[in-house]
Amino acid sequence: MKKSKMPAFSLLECLVALLVLSGSLLVFDGLAKLIRHEMLYQETSVEKKWLVFADQLRYELDGTRFIKVEHDHLYVDKSGHRLSFGKSKADDFRKTNDKGQGYQPMLYQVASAKIRREKAFVQIDITFDNGWEKSFVYRFEEKV
Repeated sequence: MKKSKMPAFSLLECLVALLVLSGSLLVFDGLAKLIRHEMLYQETSVEKKWLVFADQLRYELDGTRFIKVEHDHLYVDKSGHRLSFGKSKADDFRKTNDKGQGYQPMLYQVASAKIRREKAFVQIDITFDNGWEKSFVYRFEEKV
């Protein structure tokens, strides 16, 4: 009998190919999980931003004197400087001076912001672009 050599893959070459293929699939699966976690984080990041916003707004309003609520904007006096808080024409809630000058965005992805006053309390109702709604209530103390 005559032996002929034909080009073919050896068992070792097949095992290396399977190892490379399985490694590629594992990397792909890891990336898919990473993307899924990132999407979940993006959904919850509005909650974290809200908590930071609430703390920042509480700090900004501390020691202020209430002036008025007009056109869904809160006007206060802080050490002789008149400030305004409210939703801008863009998608953010911002702090400016009472004439609308200056620009300090405090919260993004805001669809609407309604501000109302009841006695010493001011309530800010914010609706986000994703439909999430939150309220912030602050009590102004009258100085004697």
